[in-house]
Amino acid sequence: MRRRDFITLAGNAISAWPFAARAQQRGKPAIGFLHTASPDPYARLVEAYLQGLKETGYVDGQNVTIEYRWAEGHFDRLPELADELIRDHVALIAALGGSSSTLAAKKATSTIPIVFSSGEVDPVKSGLVASLNKPGGNVTGINPMTSSLTAKRLGLLHEVAPQAKVIGYLKNLTNPNSETQSSEVQEAASSLGVQLYSVDASADRDFESAFAEFHQKQVGALFVAADPFFFAHRDQIVGLAARYDLPASYYTREFVTVGGLISYAASFVDAYRLAGNYSGRILNGEKPADLPVVQSVKFDLAVNLKTAKSLGLAVPQALLVSADEVIE
Repeated sequence: MRRRDFITLAGNAISAWPFAARAQQRGKPAIGFLHTASPDPYARLVEAYLQGLKETGYVDGQNVTIEYRWAEGHFDRLPELADELIRDHVALIAALGGSSSTLAAKKATSTIPIVFSSGEVDPVKSGLVASLNKPGGNVTGINPMTSSLTAKRLGLLHEVAPQAKVIGYLKNLTNPNSETQSSEVQEAASSLGVQLYSVDASADRDFESAFAEFHQKQVGALFVAADPFFFAHRDQIVGLAARYDLPASYYTREFVTVGGLISYAASFVDAYRLAGNYSGRILNGEKPADLPVVQSVKFDLAVNLKTAKSLGLAVPQALLVSADEVIE
């Protein structure tokens, strides 16, 4: 077990030896890694973040220390975890896994630099930054713009499963951005002339009953909200969609690689790598106020043809031709 994994599993345990003293003795800057979800499902993205750091000359355990704090899907814990990192005198906070972690960090400090990777809300409208080109203050980061892809994602699902007149919407009401996302999905559904049936899943135990309810209501397809809690449970969600024969659309390709039908999204791996790069640049002396928020300019369409065949769906040839990744 690697050292950072042990830190993760240790949760909120606070050493009796103050962190500031440890950091001073090590002579290394410390990064507070604040995340809304759990560590294991995000291992690949953490590695991408560390790669971005390495590109700027920083290697975890050598010349920088990472202090991990995982909220395990409990959004209400984020303020407490952010306060812990500040008490530990970190040099920078990498607030990842959605805007909730960034807002918690921003509320906790106006001086410690914060780097985010969040796409489910507009960073300007949500108050994270003053503007994209000139963020101002102590916050900057990466915006994969997952929220702006809602209509496109739902349209692609409708194209693959046109027979679905009622589409199930899996959402997490504990996510502070749930209401905003729900409005966007409802608007997109109305424009397509399909009915939306929403079910909440906010805890592990909710998934079985949520899919049973979708089945009872005879929904013909499934649209999964952009949510770090769902990302952490992607295997379970994809498995349930297969059990109930539901064509489903997801907000990142990682769902498709484990058997999901279709996704349309920016690369989360690239977003985390860029967040690591920004973190290293700030440690090297650049100011977050001067680093523009990076927005994704390329979006990838992934289709699992094997899953489509198992569902008895004929994926339009034009969609397959335009797909960036087809899993057969």
